[in-house]
Amino acid sequence: MRHEPILIVGTGALACLFAAKLAPITAVTMLGSWREGVRALQEFGVRLVDEHGEKAYRVQAVDNPSQCKGFRHALVLVKSWQTEHAAQQLARCLLEDGIALTLQNGYGNLEKLQAALGPRRASLGVTTAGATLLGPGRVKAGGKGATHLVLQPNLIPIASALRAADFELIEAHDLDSLVWGKLVINAGINPLTGILGVTNGELLKHTHAYALMKAAAQEAAAVAHALGVDLPYEDPVAQVADVASKTAQNRSSMLQDLMRGAPTEIDAIAGAIVEQGTRSNVPTPVNKILWNLVHAMVSMNESD
Repeated sequence: MRHEPILIVGTGALACLFAAKLAPITAVTMLGSWREGVRALQEFGVRLVDEHGEKAYRVQAVDNPSQCKGFRHALVLVKSWQTEHAAQQLARCLLEDGIALTLQNGYGNLEKLQAALGPRRASLGVTTAGATLLGPGRVKAGGKGATHLVLQPNLIPIASALRAADFELIEAHDLDSLVWGKLVINAGINPLTGILGVTNGELLKHTHAYALMKAAAQEAAAVAHALGVDLPYEDPVAQVADVASKTAQNRSSMLQDLMRGAPTEIDAIAGAIVEQGTRSNVPTPVNKILWNLVHAMVSMNESD
């Protein structure tokens, strides 16, 4: 069964993972601004490395939104700092009855998409699927995580395609719960792995690293509670540890960004937690330190 064509905005690790798994069942177009990534995808296809070896999948890759008009379904998998630009591009690509599904990290992505597309043309999901970018257009699959969606009628074709592509799909009912559920996990794992330069599983092996992971997650959960958000799990620390264990060999997206000198999503993760904590009178000292440390690392790399 062939599914409706899907536009994927982004050419990074998760974008390549989703493209590779969707390509056998539908036509996939990838829209990106990374020239080397787009060029590699055009020449070699998207290359997926997993336990079965390496395989290439043909996709269409473009860097101009005028080349991908008329899509009804899109996945947004760019970094959070690229969301506004992606939203402007999608406004030119999506049909009037189309919908863009964001599976990004961080806080505030849905609102930016809705501001450009309208509230009915953007929806939110959360994925804990892991991937490591090995090079332009070449990705290694990480731990198999679930993808949570708030299903609505115009998302059913995307959900059907994701299930057919062997993604574990779970229907959710609370957008805020989805956002904060992943934000807590991101807060516990991403900044620390980036600062320490380690894979996710290493955080579980060292007492002090684990203590920081636990504290960052607990702070984020406390902010969510103050905002009246019910997390999609009972124990935030256990959930973060479980994700770190299942994706033990993964390099987090923030670690990958820092390794290649790219901008990070720290403002949409630890920064957002600190901001919302300040508004809610919830102390977030660990997240503030992690936020400052990542910014310090980025600025030092830029000055080298």
